Amino acid sequence: MASVTVLDYGSGNLRSAERALARVGADVTVTSDYTKAMEADGLVVPGVGAFAACMAGLRAVRGDRIIDRRLSAGRPVLGICVGMQILFETGVEHGVTTEGCGEWPGTVERLDAPVLPHMGWNTVRAPEGSVLFAGLEADTRFYFVHSYGVRDWRLKAGPGFTDPLVTWSEHGVPFVAAVENGPLTATQFHPEKSGDAGARLLANWLATVT
Repeated sequence: MASVTVLDYGSGNLRSAERALARVGADVTVTSDYTKAMEADGLVVPGVGAFAACMAGLRAVRGDRIIDRRLSAGRPVLGICVGMQILFETGVEHGVTTEGCGEWPGTVERLDAPVLPHMGWNTVRAPEGSVLFAGLEADTRFYFVHSYGVRDWRLKAGPGFTDPLVTWSEHGVPFVAAVENGPLTATQFHPEKSGDAGARLLANWLATVT
């Protein structure tokens, strides 16, 4: 059974994530402990609320260092909602720019949509070859709650490397809904709140951890 740590840095649906991961067979621990987060087979970084507040909480438990060191060693990390957003270079909210973890280039910015937040069920456009969405129909819906997102994907792999697999959704404008990039995976939607579809997605991710 794969061990998964849900990183507790003061933001996120910790217990929902814990239950959803346990449902698909993970041995789950919720903790801010640096060593346990480093040693787990997989690390989940949840997040809700403001980008700046999440980054402050993450740095307080050295979460940015945990993410970076795990990825340097090729060890799986899954970001969820704002836990995905903080993986990018910067976030801009209410005119304030905050530095993110910088694992991917790009800026998290307000969606240009008539109604915000984007809250409820929506479809996604997963790329061919996606492991995360394997076995899920093209019209499968996932649960979103956010007003900000990444509208411009900038990272391209160099010669001899594979480009990340980027999944898109749309609310007013297209935005990045999920990314599969080697050991680093992330979703803007909440798989832990997405019923059977979310469970299947988490099971697909867990299979890459073991």
